[in-house]
Amino acid sequence: MDIEQNQAELIDNFVKQASAQKGTALGSVILEATSHPSLFAFSEILAVPTVAELEGTENSVYLKVLQLFAHGTWSDYRSNCSSLPQLVPDQVLKLKQLTVLTLAETNKVLPYDELMMELDVMNVRELEDFLINECMYAGIVRGKLDQLRRCFEIQFAAGRDLRPGQLGSMIQTLSNWLGTSDNLLVSIQEKIKWADTMSELDKKHRKEVEDRVEEVKKSVSVKAEVEFRGLEDIYSEPGGVMDYEEDRSRPKRRRHPRS
Repeated sequence: MDIEQNQAELIDNFVKQASAQKGTALGSVILEATSHPSLFAFSEILAVPTVAELEGTENSVYLKVLQLFAHGTWSDYRSNCSSLPQLVPDQVLKLKQLTVLTLAETNKVLPYDELMMELDVMNVRELEDFLINECMYAGIVRGKLDQLRRCFEIQFAAGRDLRPGQLGSMIQTLSNWLGTSDNLLVSIQEKIKWADTMSELDKKHRKEVEDRVEEVKKSVSVKAEVEFRGLEDIYSEPGGVMDYEEDRSRPKRRRHPRS
């Protein structure tokens, strides 16, 4: 089954469960959702009215757990573990998977040392096993483990729930991108216009050159014709050039020998 479709079905199922429960009963729903091996998005469950009503009540700890899995990391849990319930092993695994997704949001090359510190992993072998078996096989990330450079090169990472205030930042980033794209489009259009103008000038210049060549050809042709006619006139005049037959009919003079 496609991972997005699977996520959508799981989210819909947990939203229905959360909508049907209140107070303490929501604790088991949230525990199941945050432990599920195929669920990595929780904002829809957070938006359920009965879940939001936990704020400020004696059961608010369940809301904090859900917020941790929606936006937090393993480091966040370690920093606030005194005010949160102890996580079960499946929750620990899930939170560490989500931590990798968070790190991949800002850097596509993750050093092993940083990953081991953020995931509380003791050695490279344990880290690589986690990345392969729990992240890449799960389909939430794709990448290359570079043992020589001691880093994880991210090629793809699933997105996490938007943190509070992050939507505004994303809108601003997209607006800046749109403005840059508009400026780039204007620049491209100006270059196309300039290229069209230069093309027309080139065509005009080429036409002028071709016309000039034709004029020169005609001028040379006329001049050659005039000179040819002039030669014909010279050779056709009487006495202008002695006819060869006339020259043969004349008696030749004898030369007398000298005494």
